[in-house]
Amino acid sequence: MMKKTDKAPISRRNLLRSSGVAVAAVAAPTVIPSSALGFGGFTAPSERITLGMIGFGLMMRGHFSRNLGDKSVQILAVCDVDKKKREAARDAVNQKYGNNDCACYNEHEKIMERGDIDACFVITPDHWHVPISLDAIRTGKDVYVEKPMSLTIREGRLLADTARRHGAILQVGSQQRSESSFGKAVEMVRNGWIGKVHTIYARLGRFPDGVVLPEQPIPEGFDYDRWLGPTPWFPYNANRVKGNYGGGWRSYWEYGARKNGDWGAHHYDIIQWALGMDHSGPEFFFPIGYNGSEYQGYKYKNGPTIYRDHPGKFGSMIEFYGDKGSIGVGRNGDLKTNPTELKNAPLSPSEIHLSATESHHQNFLDAIRTRKRTIADVEIGHRTATICHLSAISERLNRPINWNPETEEIIGDAEASKWLDRPRRAPYTL
Repeated sequence: MMKKTDKAPISRRNLLRSSGVAVAAVAAPTVIPSSALGFGGFTAPSERITLGMIGFGLMMRGHFSRNLGDKSVQILAVCDVDKKKREAARDAVNQKYGNNDCACYNEHEKIMERGDIDACFVITPDHWHVPISLDAIRTGKDVYVEKPMSLTIREGRLLADTARRHGAILQVGSQQRSESSFGKAVEMVRNGWIGKVHTIYARLGRFPDGVVLPEQPIPEGFDYDRWLGPTPWFPYNANRVKGNYGGGWRSYWEYGARKNGDWGAHHYDIIQWALGMDHSGPEFFFPIGYNGSEYQGYKYKNGPTIYRDHPGKFGSMIEFYGDKGSIGVGRNGDLKTNPTELKNAPLSPSEIHLSATESHHQNFLDAIRTRKRTIADVEIGHRTATICHLSAISERLNRPINWNPETEEIIGDAEASKWLDRPRRAPYTL
């Protein structure tokens, strides 16, 4: 594979940039469309960010439509293990652009071989996030990867270190960081408006437990072996591979941390942000029933305790309780405070102002151009995913877990430590 330091093939973008002078000297009879030069509201082809889109399940819908409608980017390739899905995506791209430039692939590696693609959107099930992102970074591409960033803590650390070593831009799909209500709540907590925070509630819900599924014929055009990738082999069943907000593959531990890695990846991320812990994390995780608790959760050293699925008093996705007040925050502008006037109070110039963004996608594209880190950077994504995975380990083993966020080791529990990584099915190794 081509490394970051390898010489990339000459791309259409590099060719156009190097021949900018020649464009001005074109003979008079030649007509150049204004869109090709970046006039009339269009972005010149040489300045567009070129994309490969990988994984066309439920979560891809918003990413695909957003990028397809953005004149500053161009989708050059799509990839999915389902032939029908990838060909439908290819046809939609070509119809939108009025050409046949978009390619479709079963194997993501074919996108990585191309030197004319700047960045990849990795919107697959969780167990493929790190392998594909690593391949992209190692071949000189930037990455937008859905949350949770990783399947295991060890592979998350590998991805974070690799991204730093290669100077790659990575955005984790923790879109709540780009919603104003969450940003405001975080600013209030960080500036001490509700005093010292002692308790936080996070509403996640639960997926139904995975069940043993009968074997079904593999549909024609569906690469089931590649869908399984590094995970253990099980007979094909449509309910195993489908994306479903009520279950599907998310009901099975083999493919992720279940609700801890689904809504937990969103809400635990905001909690990390609010507590100023983006590069660290909590030190104690406990299951339901620990010391009589009705709720699963975790605790920061000398900091608050987080309880999963506690109803709270606001009915919000996340609720912060301090010794001077409380905050409830959720999507679609949900922001409640006690005292009620807190949510409308302005920040003073001397207080902490977060560099928030109203567009998670635009933040990623801007970072590609400026090489500044994104609002949900790779280290942030790794630390949040770590909480998801440790919560899942505590839940599965039904016992408390002690964690050292500096060394990234589980303390005093050899069995639990085995879950810091997982065996990978050949040939799908990292």
